[in-house]
Amino acid sequence: MSIKMPLKFVGSYKVITRRGGAEKQEFCQKLTMAPLARGEQGAGDKENSPTHQITYFCFGCRRVLEGRIKENLEDKVVFQVDEREYEFRPSV
Repeated sequence: MSIKMPLKFVGSYKVITRRGGAEKQEFCQKLTMAPLARGEQGAGDKENSPTHQITYFCFGCRRVLEGRIKENLEDKVVFQVDEREYEFRPSV
């Protein structure tokens, strides 16, 4: 599945992390989202296994996640990573 939101390597994005009832907002740069090869998706539950690798920089630290697309729109992308939900949207 391709990502509908336009990604620019030099762009700035808002990251909203949700877990339980808590929500945290940060900004990130150098956002990339790459689909995982079928062999890398894991042999577990196909419905909950990760489909994409998400890489971004936040406060100078590189972060790498593997998650499943929950919502794929032109203005935001939401990934489910274990018990957390990561929402990426362009910062305006």
